[in-house]
Amino acid sequence: MEYNEEDYLTISGIQSFTFCKRQWALTHIEQQWEENALTAEGKQVHNRVDQPFIREKRDDRLIVRAMPVKSNKLGITGICDTVEFIKDENGIEIHGAEGKFLVYPTEYKRGRPKAGYEDIFQLVAQAICLEEMLLCSIEKGGIFYNETRRRIEIPFTDELKEQVKVTVNKMQDYYRRRHTPKVKTGHHCNNCSLKNICLPKLMSKQSVKKYIEGKIAK
Repeated sequence: MEYNEEDYLTISGIQSFTFCKRQWALTHIEQQWEENALTAEGKQVHNRVDQPFIREKRDDRLIVRAMPVKSNKLGITGICDTVEFIKDENGIEIHGAEGKFLVYPTEYKRGRPKAGYEDIFQLVAQAICLEEMLLCSIEKGGIFYNETRRRIEIPFTDELKEQVKVTVNKMQDYYRRRHTPKVKTGHHCNNCSLKNICLPKLMSKQSVKKYIEGKIAK
């Protein structure tokens, strides 16, 4: 299935959807958002990287920053923080450059590596877009974490790519139905910028009546 560009979802939303489907729906379907210290820090990290249309040459590689990408097949679009084109005989030709190159996307994140797959899925989605646009196969990419100052290399397996495609299809289904789900709450809700909009306590086992009574009693 191919999508019209006005219906494309953002690649960055995959990270949010994988972390919490309700958070994603509140932001991307209901258009609700609040800033907190963590989201502000994340923006600062990306502002240091997202300098669009800058193309830099270093030894055997070309580095492109803030590269727009999209997939017509999945209906997603977004920006790659950096894409490195590394000279290699097994790679592809790049317009305006001599030789052949392998493609290596890198995403920049605040904090440390996460226990879940949200950052990995976002990077893999970027790779899927690049493969479709450049007619190539991309074997790996990296995620640079600002707190640890380290880049973690991620192999792009067929299993990972399939998981991302399934995830995007779910996002498209929710978006078409304008569906905002209820989800299992937990400690992760405390750091969410949408905590005051989502009201996770109302989704717990206690009734709305008890929740309101408890607030009045305080």
